[in-house]
Amino acid sequence: MPNPKVPVKHYQELAKNFPNVIVAVETLGAAIREAGPIPEKTAELIQLAGAAASQLEGSVHSHTRRALKAGATREEILQTLVLLISTIGFPKVAASIMWAQDTLSAQGAPKAAAGKKKGR
Repeated sequence: MPNPKVPVKHYQELAKNFPNVIVAVETLGAAIREAGPIPEKTAELIQLAGAAASQLEGSVHSHTRRALKAGATREEILQTLVLLISTIGFPKVAASIMWAQDTLSAQGAPKAAAGKKKGR
């Protein structure tokens, strides 16, 4: 069964008013994540990119939190978003980075040096 702990007040209100719907959505999400070989951190970064492309501020916050919890670094989260510039455009990426940084700051994610590449 999905984790009943939810950090967002709006989501908690939805869960209170529509508990069966939220259980179904969370169960579907768990089934999708478990359906293939993609690791949790990668899956959260993919979902973060989808949220950014769709300009869903709440989802960007949520998937930033989830990516951190799955082990993603601040640098990986920001690169995930920057990689979208040629696909969704700079203004949408800039907005998404702002939303992600709200969460990164609130979560106390350490800042990485800008523009540095890790050895591959």
